[in-house]
This record gives sequence, structure tokens and C-alpha cells, in this order.
Amino acid sequence: MNWEDLLAAFALYLILEGLTPFFSPAAFKRIMQNLITVPESALRNIGLGSMVAGIVLLYFVR
Repeated sequence: MNWEDLLAAFALYLILEGLTPFFSPAAFKRIMQNLITVPESALRNIGLGSMVAGIVLLYFVR
């Protein structure tokens, strides 16, 4: 892996993260407000699941 790949992956991450607030700012605000009520353990599980899914996807892509 080289720096270009890492920067390309980061750029794609930024693009994907910006889609919801750009296309639907009201929905984005609702989602952020609803996150306050989600327990920290559930957020940790979501984060863990996201990381595992990313590792699995990266394994199959590479």
C-alpha cells in the first residue's frame, strides 16, 4: 500500500460522509439529534461492526 491509496481512501470517505448533509440537511440534523438517545454500548457495537465490515471488504478487494 502506498500513500496515494491511503489518500484516495480518505477522499472517498470524506465524499461519502458529506452526502447526507449535502442532499438532506434536515434529515442529517434529525439523525444527529437521535444519536443522543442511543446508548454508548450500542454506538460501540455499531463502530465495531463497521470496522469489521471494512476489514472484510478490504480483504476481498485486496
